[in-house]
Amino acid sequence: EVLKTAIGIEPGATGVILGEDASTNFRLIEEAAGTARTVLAVGPGLGQAEDREELVRMLLSGDRPVVLDADGLNLLAKLGERLPGERKNEIVLTPHPGEYRRLAQVVGIDVDPVDADARPRAAAALAGAHRAVVALKGHRTIVSDGERIYINETGNAALAVGGSGDVLTGCIAGLMAQGMSGFEAAVLGVYLHGLAGDLWAGQYGPAGMTARDLAALLPRALYLRREASQSR
Repeated sequence: EVLKTAIGIEPGATGVILGEDASTNFRLIEEAAGTARTVLAVGPGLGQAEDREELVRMLLSGDRPVVLDADGLNLLAKLGERLPGERKNEIVLTPHPGEYRRLAQVVGIDVDPVDADARPRAAAALAGAHRAVVALKGHRTIVSDGERIYINETGNAALAVGGSGDVLTGCIAGLMAQGMSGFEAAVLGVYLHGLAGDLWAGQYGPAGMTARDLAALLPRALYLRREASQSR
């Protein structure tokens, strides 16, 4: 029934019906992923059920790269620990300011993720603490791996819509699945995500866009990005 509901909402959706405990769910996800060079996008729609904390811990400590968002970020904060420094997989965290504050509190970071001047330092501090890539969402999204910092210039108020962050998570994960590093994928992902929002706003104005509208404009955004790169 869960899958039927999901497919009714999004006809192209595929999924795995999860079981009753973290170990079973981890095995189901690993079996579904198979042997492909899979990137796991973890968090959107995951929920806060009792076993989810342990499931997130297991996925983060596995072999596959992970883009962590939404419920995944809140569950990481609940775990109350830093990500292991020595690990096989690359991890990208995509918090909005509220999620950032919860994560920062766990690792003892006290930097305002909303203050425009402090945002680059905030992203770099969290990335350094977890040895991960952080995309700190908001006006002029910041991407950092703890050393490098990218400040995104695309995007507008139309992106402040439910599901927009999930589209970004999928975009970054898709780019990583094509062989890009976490930092490169996050930089290009937030740029394309914002550019798609700009394309919408240029045609319809800064309101009324849905997450599905945004996702539909990503191919156009990528085409324009390639055209601009080739013309330089």
